[in-house]
Amino acid sequence: MRMLGIDPGLTCTGWGIIEQHGTALIHLGHGQIRTSTSQSDHERLQLIFDGIMAVCQEHGPTAASIESVFVSKNAKSALKLGMARGVAMAACSAAGLPLSEIAPRLAKKAVTGTGTADKKQMQAMVSHLTGVTPKGADAADALGLAIAGIYEAANGQIFGQKAKSYDKQIASTARSVGGSGLSAAIAAALAKEDRQRR
Repeated sequence: MRMLGIDPGLTCTGWGIIEQHGTALIHLGHGQIRTSTSQSDHERLQLIFDGIMAVCQEHGPTAASIESVFVSKNAKSALKLGMARGVAMAACSAAGLPLSEIAPRLAKKAVTGTGTADKKQMQAMVSHLTGVTPKGADAADALGLAIAGIYEAANGQIFGQKAKSYDKQIASTARSVGGSGLSAAIAAALAKEDRQRR
């Protein structure tokens, strides 16, 4: 499976491609599609659409995952994010990709073992799992979404019925390393990798 992860935004849309080989996650590419506030909204949206299409043509993903809608107090920001997300989804549809919508909390849990991980924890785990240091926070988030999409496809909604059991395993791992934060998140993710290899 070759997964395209997309972190949408009107100013900057991050993308990342991860390929699964058995239990290994192979980084194939990542980047950011940037637009300018000096451009009209429709020009910016066209750039995002064209950018996602170009990524699809270059890397040939077989599926895609995108960050799901979140509630924002700023209606204007939410609208612009929704527009960027919409054209990114349309590009995936035009490329014939099945698309999974993943909530930010679930993406964090899939990558770090905890749904409350901060950006530094996410970036550290994405680097650990892929062997690369993403250039830009949006690209790092997109790689995280690609990883989460692969886990979701492989395990089928691992955060549904299994969520409570999974949370207990993660909490136990965090306690065993005697701490929280980044070290606990890394330990939890390593334990998760080990379980998946068995």
